[in-house]
Amino acid sequence: MFKMKKILTSLIVIVLIAAVVLAVGKNTIAKVAVEKSVEMVTGLKLSMQSLNIGIIKTLVGIKELKLYNPDGYKDRVMLDMPEIYVDYDLAAAFRGKVHLKEMRMNLKEFTVVRNEKGELNLDSLKVVREEKAPEKAAPKEKGKMPEIQIDKLELKIGKVVYKDYSKGGAPSVQEFNLNLDETYQNIDNPAQLVSLIVVKALMNTTISQLANFDLKGLQDQLGGQISKITETVAQAQESVKAAAESVQEATKSLQEAVKLPFGSEK
Repeated sequence: MFKMKKILTSLIVIVLIAAVVLAVGKNTIAKVAVEKSVEMVTGLKLSMQSLNIGIIKTLVGIKELKLYNPDGYKDRVMLDMPEIYVDYDLAAAFRGKVHLKEMRMNLKEFTVVRNEKGELNLDSLKVVREEKAPEKAAPKEKGKMPEIQIDKLELKIGKVVYKDYSKGGAPSVQEFNLNLDETYQNIDNPAQLVSLIVVKALMNTTISQLANFDLKGLQDQLGGQISKITETVAQAQESVKAAAESVQEATKSLQEAVKLPFGSEK
């Protein structure tokens, strides 16, 4: 009996150790995969402090994600995202498709830099390079990018900073506190996601004028998406307005139908 208990205890310990190793290994493999995928989409290096994939719940948490400028820039970081949370579709993952039911991105700071040579870090983004010179775009990497579908994206952007080193000496620095908090739907392309972040970060600042960066190309790529989102918001607002008007009409009709005698003249 004692021997049997000892065997069972040993088996339980082995299973627990295996579960821990599996969880850690899974997170490590996924972390490398995400870093490589983002590099493929953006053309820039990326790092993250941690990536945790839920074993039971289909949730992914990413901490301290940073997208780096290429060589030749004094400022290393372009995008600083303290937190990203994702709720993914497990069944779709087995089919080789990335289906994210919900994605929450907290972008703390977006830094736009013009270096001493007059080069703009935004021009190093793959979506910008391909938009400006599609015929010079780098050949597609081996291996097909998985299909992606983001049903709901909650995007927060705290601050956007512009630094200009092109005139020599200390850089000219301008900061814009956006505090943007918006929700988007039906994003079906990784490049579209990158374009959306750039457009939303810059369109409410004067950075595009200061840096002489034309947003039109990226906005054109997002035309259908933005109008779809705007239409959804407008429809929601119209529905709320219509509901309020219906309540007012119902209240008025009720008041007309029920004539209380209190306070009436004799």
